[in-house]
Amino acid sequence: MGVRRTAVVKLAVSDEQRDALHRTAEQYLYCANRTADYCWSDTSYTKCKTNKRQVRDALYSELREETDLQAQLVQAAIRRAVEAVKGVVERWKKGQRVSRPTFTAETMDYDTRSATFYRREASLSTVEGRVECPFVLPADSPTPYEQYVLSEDYEFRESTLRYDAATDEFYLHISTRRIDGVDETHCVSSAHQNAERSGDDDAEVSTDSGHPDQTVLGIDLGVNSLAVSSTGTFWQGDDYDHWVREFEKRRGEMQQRGTQAAHNALLRLGKREEAWRKQYIHTVANEIVSEAVEHDCDVIAFEDLTDIRERLPQAKWHHIWAFRRLFEYVEYKAPERGVTAKQVAPNHTSQRCSRTDCGFTHEANRDGEHFHCQKCGYEVNADYNAAKNIGLRYARKRTHRLRSSPKSESGDAPVDVRVNGGTLNGKSRRPIAGD
Repeated sequence: MGVRRTAVVKLAVSDEQRDALHRTAEQYLYCANRTADYCWSDTSYTKCKTNKRQVRDALYSELREETDLQAQLVQAAIRRAVEAVKGVVERWKKGQRVSRPTFTAETMDYDTRSATFYRREASLSTVEGRVECPFVLPADSPTPYEQYVLSEDYEFRESTLRYDAATDEFYLHISTRRIDGVDETHCVSSAHQNAERSGDDDAEVSTDSGHPDQTVLGIDLGVNSLAVSSTGTFWQGDDYDHWVREFEKRRGEMQQRGTQAAHNALLRLGKREEAWRKQYIHTVANEIVSEAVEHDCDVIAFEDLTDIRERLPQAKWHHIWAFRRLFEYVEYKAPERGVTAKQVAPNHTSQRCSRTDCGFTHEANRDGEHFHCQKCGYEVNADYNAAKNIGLRYARKRTHRLRSSPKSESGDAPVDVRVNGGTLNGKSRRPIAGD
């Protein structure tokens, strides 16, 4: 399976194009909500409709007649709604409180037939026909757009157009796939076994034990980085924090006015902020699940969020909210891609050396974002080290459980943990969407 990468690009749109995109998003959301309403049942999850083909056959013609959307956008809206209902049904089966999915954020999914990419602009289908929108690219190079969208090694897969109400801007999240299938990471096999060292570069190499029962992607949650995977991908928290501060600033300005108009605007702002937060975490959750799928992982292991306020006293309330939402979203999105989400005890994962031939644990090992093992000298980004430990802890826990089971015929229960093959530090983080 090829490596997938996402680049976020801001669009320069005219007033006429902006109106066309807003009208398109309005009709797209109409189709998604109509589909969700058709699929949903308040009485039992067994009565909810989750077969994409059957739902499409039932609604497609009607929605084409009721809207001015191009065929591919109608089908994309139907797919989004059905997938959302399927996710809610999975949570309903587990006894969780659920409600029918409702779509409010202005986002639309484009594929190769509804979007065409050129070097400096994109052609997007709208209810007013095609619009040609130039990209607003940063001066710094190379950008994720140059690395993935313009690279001959990657092919365009799909994109999501998102409207940011806080900035009144449109952004394209462009998804690409490496066409040669070459992965950028390596696998450390049998996490419960001692790994071998490769020379002096601190790279951990595979001790392949055949076909593993499960492969794990470890995820660490933090303040500086919203999430970090054991494969070395960082989802930064800077952008999230920035817009939280912007919303707080605008909310404070409106509260000072004290007028009825300001109060009404404050309510609207609250709804936009809530929608923005959810959409932001949805995006990160989707990318985490995709990261697991790209590396053939069966399990995504998170740290247990119990008592996280006590463990991360420096984290603000919106960080705690984001952590809990992120796990919930991954938990119900992952099964659709054949992956499960689990939690493991977080104690000492940030202080333990993740080298499986060391494992030395001491509070002096970590200094802020830097990890330096006092025993073996291993140096790496602290959050990445913790992410590996979370994956390793799930692997060891599962191995111990299977070995203790009377149904286990052999003492071996191989589990792999997907990790980056080399040393990562704060300056060598792999780019993420918008990084």
